[in-house]
Amino acid sequence: MQIGFIGLGRMGSNMVRRLARDGHTAVVFDSSPETGASLAAELPNSVRSVGSIAEVANELVAPRTLWMMVPQGDAVDDAISQALEACEPGDILIDGGNSYFKHSVARASHVQASGLKYVDCGTSGGVWGLERGYCLMIGTDPDTFAHVEPVFRTLAPPDGYLHVGPAGAGHFVKMVHNGIEYALMQSYAEGFELLREAGKFGYAFDLGGLADLWQQGSVIRSWLLELSGRAFHRDPALDGIRGYVEDTGEGRWTVMTAIEEDVPALAITHALMTRFRSRQDDSFGAKVLAALRHEFGGHGIKSAEMDTPQPH
Repeated sequence: MQIGFIGLGRMGSNMVRRLARDGHTAVVFDSSPETGASLAAELPNSVRSVGSIAEVANELVAPRTLWMMVPQGDAVDDAISQALEACEPGDILIDGGNSYFKHSVARASHVQASGLKYVDCGTSGGVWGLERGYCLMIGTDPDTFAHVEPVFRTLAPPDGYLHVGPAGAGHFVKMVHNGIEYALMQSYAEGFELLREAGKFGYAFDLGGLADLWQQGSVIRSWLLELSGRAFHRDPALDGIRGYVEDTGEGRWTVMTAIEEDVPALAITHALMTRFRSRQDDSFGAKVLAALRHEFGGHGIKSAEMDTPQPH
């Protein structure tokens, strides 16, 4: 199948590589011309790089399929706007990034008003997707899904893609998926920190070894645990990493939706708030807590200049 691909970042480039392996051809565009040129040079029989979204559309045979793999927000809207100017009724636009599902519903309505089809495709797999495949959660109408299914089948591992519902459903499922991911990661982080601090009991655990052990039949085995082991074997104390954790929006959207639906998403909310806390060098809220403990109970506090408790 012939496909246009917009956005060749860490996942986009590997997705094109995986498609090329299975005989698909791609016309690609990236805001960095060098990135597209490099990929086309690597795969000269399968990939052609062009200089704009309009050129992508011009190179494709109708009905066209354009896959957008760009950051959520304005970049998606800009890509859609350019595609609508160059495409024709019956063409298909796919958003494979992490967009808020309500935005995807609105975008689908906007695109369909121009006679085009819209697909929101939650995509999971990260940098490992080239070899292992991508888990795809797809929202669109059945006919559009059927038309693009050969692409989904190539990108995913066996049983790794599913038509989950109409417009917005794909990104809704991916949002919840990422919220669960937040909570799983937080649980592993807290457990390994507890293991690391067990020296006071005379224990010195090999965290990488424990991660490997738990992969063998344990009920908490997972790919995330496997990745934990890789990280600990590479840097046992994680000395080369600062404990600053970003979020790209999905956890926030999951918590917002939980609030809207009165669902008590406790673990996911805690994981999100912990990420916020990780970005503070010295929490003002923690200072307030320390001050209150001192005021009502005379508990010791640490001055800003010293690490030892000040009794006052």
